[in-house]
Amino acid sequence: MSEGFRAGPAVCAVAPVVAALAHIGPAATWLPGLRRRRFPGLAGQGRPDHVALTFDDGPGPVSTPRFLDVLDGLGVRATFFVLGENVVRHRAQARELTRRGHEIAVHGWTHDRPWLPSPARDARELARAVRAVREVTGQAPLWYRPPYGILTSGRWAAAYRAGLRPVLWTAWGKDWRRDATPASVRATVAADLRGGGTVLLHDTDHASAPGSWRAALTALPGIVRDCREAGLEVGPLLEHGTAGVAGRRAAGRRVPVAPGAAPFRSPAPG
Repeated sequence: MSEGFRAGPAVCAVAPVVAALAHIGPAATWLPGLRRRRFPGLAGQGRPDHVALTFDDGPGPVSTPRFLDVLDGLGVRATFFVLGENVVRHRAQARELTRRGHEIAVHGWTHDRPWLPSPARDARELARAVRAVREVTGQAPLWYRPPYGILTSGRWAAAYRAGLRPVLWTAWGKDWRRDATPASVRATVAADLRGGGTVLLHDTDHASAPGSWRAALTALPGIVRDCREAGLEVGPLLEHGTAGVAGRRAAGRRVPVAPGAAPFRSPAPG
């Protein structure tokens, strides 16, 4: 009996640790190598002749319209992972995304870090963001990308309940940094990009260094040109397809770094 009493406090002490691991454990998929090897669908691996172009954090009243103009000039449609709070705050820009033929996906309601377990809040806020997208734009979103790419168990469950498929990325431009430049964004994307990959950029500085979106905007034509010169189509996730085993084997064409653009190494944290 006394041993049972002694075991009780030990179990109580271990339980919070187990709960925390269950909550944050799935976030290990943030590691690029792990998700590319073990979870290609989550990484955004698609058709080997296609690159999915995606943008996070918008819409923004000043920056997003400029991205739309550049994309129009390039003849490219993309997927925009929007924040619910920005959709209701900037309704005209959200509607313009749809009017110009782009796909809208969900990035959450706010751009927060989910360190503490809160499954009910996750489900409530994701459902709220989905409703905002539907009501403002008329589009029913298909995809979900959590802020910072941190996919906890609660956010997995919330996405499932909302009918959304989580998608992260295979290449990014690190365009949110204060020291980002058009050359650094283009070279950083090209360093990790292959056929079938998904590119992450930002069309606003909502959660980034002020004005950092200008580096991504200026780099965008070069990124699209690099893809096309490699024989790859560029478009939204809706046209990206899902890579099976054969698709993953074929998706090996590397997008070359533009001449004179050396791979970027920044001292700033990623």
